Amino acid sequence: MTPQAHGLLQRAYRVSDCAHRGFGERMRWKGEHMAAKPRPTVRRIELGYELRQLRERAGMTLEDVVGSGVVNGLYVTKLHRVEKGLQDLRSAGDLRALLELYDVTDDRDVDQLLRIQRDGASQDWWTPFRSTMPSGMPRFVGIETAARETWAFHPALVLGLLQTEAYAHALYELAKPIEETTSEFIEKNVRVRLRRKEALTRDEEPLRLRAVLYEPALRYVVGDPGGMREQYEEIARLASLPNVSVQVLPQTLRGYLSVHDFTILHLDDGMPTSVQVDNAWSATSVSDKPREVGRFTRKFNALTASALPPEDTPAFLQQLTREIT
Repeated sequence: MTPQAHGLLQRAYRVSDCAHRGFGERMRWKGEHMAAKPRPTVRRIELGYELRQLRERAGMTLEDVVGSGVVNGLYVTKLHRVEKGLQDLRSAGDLRALLELYDVTDDRDVDQLLRIQRDGASQDWWTPFRSTMPSGMPRFVGIETAARETWAFHPALVLGLLQTEAYAHALYELAKPIEETTSEFIEKNVRVRLRRKEALTRDEEPLRLRAVLYEPALRYVVGDPGGMREQYEEIARLASLPNVSVQVLPQTLRGYLSVHDFTILHLDDGMPTSVQVDNAWSATSVSDKPREVGRFTRKFNALTASALPPEDTPAFLQQLTREIT
């Protein structure tokens, strides 16, 4: 095995070691205590990323691997989906065969990648809600669960991670006759939204959030005035957390304005940053293509440059509360 490939695997060990010991257990990593969190979606992405890197180090194409015949029933599309983290590689025997093909023979290297595979085969917390989630949403939530930092903007609504239960419920009720959804659909999706929000206030490694809220979105009354006052209070409460930064983009803006909502998800060191956008068909798209990530990063930087500073947010929310009263 080449020194370069071994170095790639060592990075995987540092990340995977934090996952395989189980939720709540603490371990020392890079001189700090880190809390392990189960995150199967990112384990699948990580395994695929490592396999892609090892394949390229071996100088092989997808077609070369499939043509080698080391894995029965493997075809190019499936291997591509495995490398993108979109599909499980469930068989340990198949993984061992690929690693041998890529000249990964050290027992410790193999064992660590097998551990990542096992973690990736387990269920995510949101699996019971998958049937009511929009297309693409399960993958986004899985990546978000493992993100260390998120940058987000929405031009029309309060961001999901900042919503109160009443606000989220009212939004789904407003859309119910349009989308022809059920009460069960609403209840399950509100539960998913509130569970996602817990990442901001968890004790260990809370999610770092940088949010930009457009003023018209804050003035859009969802539900009743009392619910909006509660929503403003909740945004102010979360914005006071050390891991949360909320900026308001004034409607008098003369600079750049994105007409679409988007979220940029920063994962562990070495893992690809991803960007998520919603489309008009109520589906969610996630991409880790560097060009797309770069484009949306520029969008977010332009928005933050035009927005009011974070320290102005509490006073702005207080003004909205007085106006709606």
